[in-house]
Amino acid sequence: MREKRLLLNKIILLLSTLSAIAGMLFLAWILITLFLKGIGSISLSVFTKDLVNGGLKNLIFGQFVMAGLATLIGVPLGVMAGIYLREYGRGRYVNLIRDLSDIMMSAPSIVIGAFVFAFMVVPMGGINGWAGAVALAIMLVPIVVSTTDNMLSLVPKELREAGIALGGGKYRVILDIILRAAKVGLMTGILLAFARIIGETAPLLFTSGTNSFWTTNLNDAFPSLTVSIYNLANFPTDKARDLAWAASFILTVIVLIINLLGRYIIRQRKRK
Repeated sequence: MREKRLLLNKIILLLSTLSAIAGMLFLAWILITLFLKGIGSISLSVFTKDLVNGGLKNLIFGQFVMAGLATLIGVPLGVMAGIYLREYGRGRYVNLIRDLSDIMMSAPSIVIGAFVFAFMVVPMGGINGWAGAVALAIMLVPIVVSTTDNMLSLVPKELREAGIALGGGKYRVILDIILRAAKVGLMTGILLAFARIIGETAPLLFTSGTNSFWTTNLNDAFPSLTVSIYNLANFPTDKARDLAWAASFILTVIVLIINLLGRYIIRQRKRK
């Protein structure tokens, strides 16, 4: 019996190792292809010209604007919901809300785009930047809710009791003690959530679309790096496809930097 368990353990270990190696090889293949195809298409004009002139300046700006607006909308809502779940909520309804939040995190992004299209794009008479920001915010909120809930659960109960013993009201204890104790974890979660939404394409296809020209008017079609990658990749010209590779490389680098920054913050926190 012992020999069978040892054999089974070795088989599972071997399969797990092979799966990990296969996953790493595919990831390396994707990153190497992006690097080789994208780095050759990068030039100064890519960052100084708009799409209409063969650059990506307006697209990078537009992507960050919509992701930034989504963060401004989604972070306060997500943090407040997470605080409610951990500090105020009681009973089975709290678990129901947690389950719904988890379901929202795994919801297909294209479904969120279709939803925002129905209640925002159609009434406003066409695609616009506001709708794109709202779609990204809807994707961001459940991530921030889950992060806030989990980070607050790690704060020792003794800190709460000490704050109350000193005469602080519940909301003061939450603001001055609990949130400060969990601020590193919260910031890391927000960074990773931002990295998640800045690379989204599907919800923006229905909501913001894209624009080849520089614009700050969120009431109209708004420049989007991800949507433009999708469009450029389907163009018949080599120049357009090269620009799509350059945009893909830039987007990958942005997401990678944000994720590495989040991981670095986590490691620094663990050392302390």
